[in-house]
Amino acid sequence: MPSIVYGEGPHLKKATFLPQWKPQAQFAGFYVAQEKGFYKRHGIDLTLLQGGPASPSSAFLGEGKADFVTMWLANAIRMRASGHGIINIGQIMQRSALMLVAKKSKGIHRPEDINGKKVGLWGEDFQIQPRAFFKKYDLHVKVIPQSFCVNLFLRDGVEVASAMWYNEYHTLLNAGLNPDELTPFFFHDHGLNFPEDGIYALEKTFNKDPALSCAFVKATIEGWSHAFVYPDEALDMVLKYMAQAKVPVNRVHQKWMLNRMKDLISPPDHRDRIGMLEPSDYQRVADELKESGLIGGIPDYRSFFIRCEERAEK
Repeated sequence: MPSIVYGEGPHLKKATFLPQWKPQAQFAGFYVAQEKGFYKRHGIDLTLLQGGPASPSSAFLGEGKADFVTMWLANAIRMRASGHGIINIGQIMQRSALMLVAKKSKGIHRPEDINGKKVGLWGEDFQIQPRAFFKKYDLHVKVIPQSFCVNLFLRDGVEVASAMWYNEYHTLLNAGLNPDELTPFFFHDHGLNFPEDGIYALEKTFNKDPALSCAFVKATIEGWSHAFVYPDEALDMVLKYMAQAKVPVNRVHQKWMLNRMKDLISPPDHRDRIGMLEPSDYQRVADELKESGLIGGIPDYRSFFIRCEERAEK
């Protein structure tokens, strides 16, 4: 496990954080919290690691190469169910951004219109919600493996594609499609909300220093709140990290992403619940994982999610 010791500054504890992908506005709150000194204000000397395919957050956490990471809830439940001692210490996204999108010109307006169509799906972890959606509406589709680009959909290789609302959907708009030409299927509108990005730590890391973990979550939430109030400043910081990582920079696309992250992190019915993992959301995801045969038993919610505000009150 990475050592968590007092840093060089007065009363600062060293910690490391790894997002699950390369720098982009999906993680703006973390960059803002770092750049504005929120982590230091909460007693943390934080090192931000660079995520991406070569640095899977689940492996880095499981192997003790990072103290805190972001992961999708479904992936984390699977790890917990398989015996890994990971816990959720702050659920950032309250709504799912994963969606299906179709062209109205193909006659697709309702879920029933997808029946018999070719549907592009990403890998196993991204197929849980779509397959639950197909089951709910008794749809029989031809699944086509989809890469992380939208060319197959643009060239009519599939009639329905997978997309993240904050990413690929905007890419379709940039490719020349208008919103009124598309039919979006948001899973959270169909009773299948699977919240995605959450903050995870090893249970032993949390037990060693609960105050550090809770301080990290609190500073991160402050970072997101600041990013939503001052989006232009937040975008400047995001682009800085993207440039350092040599990731292609497109401010317009990152602005779209940041705005969508606000919708997903602070939806009207959850505006004051940033960091909270709702028991109903947890149970919904766990039940679907079990029904799909991806987990044997459902981990106890109370041992999986740690509410830092309750810890602070004790």
